[in-house]
Amino acid sequence: MNTGDAVCRSLGIAVEEVAEGRARLRMRISEDMLNGHGLAHGGYLFLLADAAFAHASNARGPVTLAQSAQVTFLRPAEAGEELLAEATERVRYGRHGVYDVTVRRPCGEIVAEFRGQSVTVSGRPGGAS
Repeated sequence: MNTGDAVCRSLGIAVEEVAEGRARLRMRISEDMLNGHGLAHGGYLFLLADAAFAHASNARGPVTLAQSAQVTFLRPAEAGEELLAEATERVRYGRHGVYDVTVRRPCGEIVAEFRGQSVTVSGRPGGAS
């Protein structure tokens, strides 16, 4: 999926592992990702978690999109830090799925928790076939 994702490529997000219902991605926080407090902007943390969610939910085949998602920020991250996002499928029922993503430092310290709900669609996203 990363080959078609210009945003992830431009941010240097690396895919470390993708398996059915799971994914692990890595991203380094750059100076350009800081908010007015000098900390990693929450939008970038959400984006990393969302990208892991997308890989995990699409690993088995049909096009799957986010239906909803929420994030809880637990600790700040700073420029130069490398973060890991690990997504795990909790349940998949029919066209719907629930995924949890933990964003952490390599030492294991948790930075954010994310939960996403997916829906599988037919054809291509946006209504095109």
